[in-house]
Amino acid sequence: MKAIDINSDVGEGIGNEAQLMPYLTSCNIACGGHAGDEKTIETVICLAMKHSVKIGAHPSYPDRANFGRKEIDISDLALKASIKEQVERVAAFAKAYKSPLHHIKPHGALYNKAARDEKTARLIVETVLEIDENLVLYVPYKSVIATVAQGKLKTLTEGFADRAYNKDYSLASRTTEGAVLDDVADVIKHCFQMISNKLVTIEGHILPFYLDTLCVHGDNPQALYILEKLTTALKRSNIKIC
Repeated sequence: MKAIDINSDVGEGIGNEAQLMPYLTSCNIACGGHAGDEKTIETVICLAMKHSVKIGAHPSYPDRANFGRKEIDISDLALKASIKEQVERVAAFAKAYKSPLHHIKPHGALYNKAARDEKTARLIVETVLEIDENLVLYVPYKSVIATVAQGKLKTLTEGFADRAYNKDYSLASRTTEGAVLDDVADVIKHCFQMISNKLVTIEGHILPFYLDTLCVHGDNPQALYILEKLTTALKRSNIKIC
């Protein structure tokens, strides 16, 4: 039986976490860099614990104005300090509720840059190791950060249920038509292709693929409906969600 983790980026101000949690096995909580604050972090951790969902930190460039979706001019020292501060904020709340921090998944522009830029990837891996070498790092398939983390951290390879890919395995820009998938039939088809080790890119190329965890973005207007239909389809296909 195949097994897939389902994760979502949460605590970003949408307020739908109570609805999403029953369908998730892990969650990535905004730490204050692009969204979120102590109140939302605490609320989401309590919801995650209620539904036995693994708790992760979702650090970003410290840029709330652009929701962390643009690369910013920041020194390595300042970026490292910011990532550490963000992750430790979530970790402190998790510890207070006696629930371990399971993983880290960078957000937005930081995630995308680490996928292709070795310097950024090394900075993130080094920061995670300094915080806790037992943390899991969520990484894109065939990414630079996946290579850098190899032998240093446990990683889970992530695929995006509701996003289209380019032929270099990068995510298609949100400004490109068809980059964000909101039709449930399209999402399910896309997910089953990835689970079957095949990626059909936005340009129509067919590439090899692999994933351990599927992300459905919490800010997708169809997130709840997608999760309902996706989990039903996975169970019917004898794919374990864990």
